[in-house]
Amino acid sequence: MDGTYVGSIDQGTTGTRFIVFDHGGDVVANAYEKHEQIYPEPGWVEHNPVEIWENTQAVVTRALDDAGLDADQLAGIGITNQRETTVVWDAESGRPIHNALVWQDRRTTDRVEELEEAGRVEDIRAKTGLEVDAYFSATKTEWILDNAEPLKLQSSRAQDLRDRARDGELLMGTIDSWLIYNLTGEHVTDVTNASRTMLFDIHEMAWDDELLAEFDVPREMLPEVRPSSDEDYYGHTDPEGFLGAEVPVAGALGDQQAALFGQTCFDAGDAKNTYGTGSFYLMNTGNEAVTSDHGLLTTVGFQMSGEPVQYALEGSIFVTGAAIEWLEDVDLIDNAAQTAELARSVDSTDGVYMVPAFTGLGAPHWDGRARGTIVGMTRGTKKEHIVRATLESIAYQTRDIAEAMEADSGVETTSLRVDGGAVKNDFLCQLQADILGTEIARPVVDETTALGSAYAAGLAVGYWDTIDELRSNWQIDREFDPEMAAEEADRMYGRWDDAVERSLDWAREE
Repeated sequence: MDGTYVGSIDQGTTGTRFIVFDHGGDVVANAYEKHEQIYPEPGWVEHNPVEIWENTQAVVTRALDDAGLDADQLAGIGITNQRETTVVWDAESGRPIHNALVWQDRRTTDRVEELEEAGRVEDIRAKTGLEVDAYFSATKTEWILDNAEPLKLQSSRAQDLRDRARDGELLMGTIDSWLIYNLTGEHVTDVTNASRTMLFDIHEMAWDDELLAEFDVPREMLPEVRPSSDEDYYGHTDPEGFLGAEVPVAGALGDQQAALFGQTCFDAGDAKNTYGTGSFYLMNTGNEAVTSDHGLLTTVGFQMSGEPVQYALEGSIFVTGAAIEWLEDVDLIDNAAQTAELARSVDSTDGVYMVPAFTGLGAPHWDGRARGTIVGMTRGTKKEHIVRATLESIAYQTRDIAEAMEADSGVETTSLRVDGGAVKNDFLCQLQADILGTEIARPVVDETTALGSAYAAGLAVGYWDTIDELRSNWQIDREFDPEMAAEEADRMYGRWDDAVERSLDWAREE
């Protein structure tokens, strides 16, 4: 396949990227575009799906143009996406009936509490592997169907949205489905994204009738669920469309599972942590769906064509990189690169702890009403202490997950593969190694989310023959070994739980 490449659409929380990879897994083209973050009310977060689709077309076109490539040089396209973010759109016009509700959105917290009070938590967890939380797509879809303005039919008669959905006129999907629909006209999702909806039984690998009834989501509006790497393809791009070529769309994974795949964590016990807007620590558990007793999620890791599903344990941390963005928003730093320099300029946080629970706390606490908290400040506290405390909070939250992961799996992680924007920060990587007492391995190609979906698509179209080829592509940029005494790390981590306790259950309606 000389002269051909694989493309990956990486649709994230803050923007959309298109990367073209060669056979060695190296980047040959790259373009990025941010989209607007919409905050209609406190705790509500929305995106405009039309803007996301327009940006997708723009970055694909720009990356190919910048690299001097033609679209017909793409052997296939993979998609990776912010997972639980939910869109409902009109099948005929292709127009969304409401903005997308983002995974961070907390507007359905009351509905979650109703489910808790009704004793539904264990049943839902048993089927889906998920905590009952506003994070997932089920309550978001329910909210859109309850609250979006009913669309007018040609007869000008308003019709109930659920009736329209039952008639096949409205479609629901996570962002992968939205992009696949716009690229190919097919209504499809992959097993990893389906597993994040809280509507999908991860043991039966099927949409669940009881869950659909609980949230009153018509089955007719749901996408077909396919393997993450699909030799039958999800569809092809329209040769008359913006690309001007018929390219197979053949791979899709939710962003964190894509990073697991891109980090070549193909075997049980392999683990990675992605430091993006939030952080997501996943461990491959093989063909076994391991139940968590420590606040972790059991989720689908990936599925290859014709092969059994591989499962994973996941620790979802809602805010890590977004905490660094907040430092910039409030003018404590000018850019993310400054954090290392400022943190190094002081020996410690001087007793300051920062809990970045801006959108509640995920694993292992699962408190949608927790809020961001800074404790331990004195008159002598400087911005350097707060910046350092913010970086430390990322390391502490990761240790929370690592300890839960070890307790649930019985596997001690001796090396953690890391990726995402924040791992460019050497100070953070060393701090993470110290707080965990574990080697941190940073790969040469840190765009592992995009790489994972490119691998999935490339395997499906025969661009790569085996996963062993992919293993040989993975190369270490730098390893960080623990330098801090374990007693000192334990002492620093020791008051983290006290700080978290003060952030819990803060957001209450008047």
